[in-house]
Amino acid sequence: MTTSLFDLSPLLRLVGIGMVLAGLPLIWVLWRKRHAQGFGRLQALTLLTLFLTFDLVLFGSFTRLSDSGLGCPDWPGCYGNASPLGAQSQISDAQTAMPDGPVTHSKAWIEMVHRYLASGVGLLIFALALGAWWLWKNASLQDKAKLLHPGWAALTFVWVCIQGAFGALTVTMKLFPAIVALHLLGGYILLALLTGQAASLSLRESAQPVFPVPRSLRLWMVSGLVVFVLQVLSGAWVSTNYAVLACTDFPMCQGQWWPQMDFARGFEIWRPLGLSQDGNPLSFQALTAIHFFHRLLAGLTCMVLLVLFWKLRAYAALRKPAEGLLVLLLLQVLTGLSNVVLGWPLLAAVLHTGGAGALGACLVWLIVASKASPHFEKQQ
Repeated sequence: MTTSLFDLSPLLRLVGIGMVLAGLPLIWVLWRKRHAQGFGRLQALTLLTLFLTFDLVLFGSFTRLSDSGLGCPDWPGCYGNASPLGAQSQISDAQTAMPDGPVTHSKAWIEMVHRYLASGVGLLIFALALGAWWLWKNASLQDKAKLLHPGWAALTFVWVCIQGAFGALTVTMKLFPAIVALHLLGGYILLALLTGQAASLSLRESAQPVFPVPRSLRLWMVSGLVVFVLQVLSGAWVSTNYAVLACTDFPMCQGQWWPQMDFARGFEIWRPLGLSQDGNPLSFQALTAIHFFHRLLAGLTCMVLLVLFWKLRAYAALRKPAEGLLVLLLLQVLTGLSNVVLGWPLLAAVLHTGGAGALGACLVWLIVASKASPHFEKQQ
C-alpha cells in the first residue's frame, strides 16, 4: 500500500489544533500578567515558550527513540487526515502487513501529538514576534533601551519555520540520517535563541548589569559552547544511525581500547539510513566508529566544561550557574553511561537528549549574562 508523501488537505485543521494549543498558554499569560505592562507580558510569554519548546524537544526525542518517526508516513497529516482517528483503516492495514513495522496505532498517535505540539510552539513563537515588533514600534526612544530588538524574535520565527521544513523532510525522506541529525540540532538552536532572549529580557527587567569577566573566561565560555555543539552533532549522528549499542561496555569498547573501526564509511554524510553511499549495508565497524568518536569527543567536552566550572566558581554572581552547569554535565555523563551499559533504556535516552538541551541553555545564559572586560574585580 502506497500513500502520497505530501498531502496538504488536512493543513487548515492542523493549524486550528495548533491555534488551540497555542491559545491556552497565551491566554494564561495574558491573564496572569493582566496588570503588567507590555514588556512584562512579553517576558513571561518568552519564558513560557522556552519551557514548552524544551518539552517539545523532549517529546521529539521520545518520538524518535520509540521508533514513531514514521508512525504517519505522510506529512503534515496522517494518511491525509488531521488525526489517526480518520486513518484507522490505513493504519490497521499497515500494521497487519508489518506488525513490528514503523506504522502502528500507538506510533501514529505519538507522531501526530508531536506535530500538534510543534504547531502550537510555532504559533507561540509567531505571537512572540508580533508582540516584540508591536512593543518596539510603540515604544519611546527611552523605552527602546530596555527592549530587545524585535529582529531576534523574527529570526526565531524564521528558524522555527525551517525546523518545520526539516520535520517534513524527516518523514518524507524516511529518517535520512543527515536530515534527522540536522532536525535535532535545529531544535537545540531554537532553544538557544529563546534562551538568549529570555536571559536578556530578565536582565533588563531586573535592571541587573551584565557581569564583567576577563577575556580569558569569556573565551572559555565560547569554547565550551563550540565544543558542546560539536558533541551534540556527534550524539545526533550516533542516535540517528542507531550506533549506541555498537559498544556495550565501558571504558573499553568490545573488550578493546581501540576496536576495529571504519571511520570513512561511518562518516559518509549523505546516505540513506542503514546503508553506505555505495548501497551496501552499513558495517558494524562503521557503527563502532560513530560510537567511539562520540566517546572521544565527550571526553574533550567534559574537560573543557570542568575547567569552565572551576573558573566560574571564582565569581560570586556566577557561582549558581556554575553549579547548575556541573550538575547538568554529571547528568549527561550518567545518562550516557546508562545508555551503553543498560542497553539503551528509553528513559535514559530521553533524559540524555533533554540534558543536552538544558546544558546548552545554561551555556547560552552564561554568555548573555556576561561580557568581556579588561577591568574587573573577582567577587568572592
